Amino acid sequence: MDTFLAIASRREVRDYDERPLPTGVEERILDAGRLAGNSKNRQPWRFVVIPRDLLAGYVYNPENLSGAALVVAIVVQGKGPVSFDAGRAAQNMLLAAWNEGVGGSPNGISDEAAVRAALDLDEEERVAIVLSFGYPARPRDPESRSAAEWSERANRRPLQESVRKQ
Repeated sequence: MDTFLAIASRREVRDYDERPLPTGVEERILDAGRLAGNSKNRQPWRFVVIPRDLLAGYVYNPENLSGAALVVAIVVQGKGPVSFDAGRAAQNMLLAAWNEGVGGSPNGISDEAAVRAALDLDEEERVAIVLSFGYPARPRDPESRSAAEWSERANRRPLQESVRKQ
C-alpha cells in the first residue's frame, strides 16, 4: 500500500471480529515498533503483549480492549523525548497493522498505579500507551478511494489552518 494512502485512510478501530492474528502479522506489527526512530538510538521502550482483559479496568474505554486480538503496552524508561519516541513506535505499529488489514486504537490509561502494578514495572518504568489490534468488525478497503479523497473525508481542520509559514 502507498504510504500516504495508508496514513490518509487509517481510522481508529475499536470493534473487532473474532479472528486471531496470524503469528507473522503480530510479529510484523511488533517489529514495526522496534524499527521506529528514537533519540540517540536509545530504544527506550519495551512492548509488553498482554491478555486483553488484564488492563481493561485501567484504560479510559475498556470496551476498546474487549474484542482485541492483540493488546500491547508500550513501556518506556529514561530521560529525554521518550514519550515522543513511544508515539513514533505506536504510529509505526498502527500503520503496519493497517497495511495487513488489521485495525487498531491507542488507549489512554486512567489508573497509572494499577497499570504499573498489573505489569509489575520497575520504579523507573511507565506505560506510555496501550494499543489494541484486531481485524475490524466493519472492514474498510483503503484502496476504494484515493489518498486525497480519504484526506477530504477526514474529520480534521483544513491544512491551511494547521500550517503557518514564517
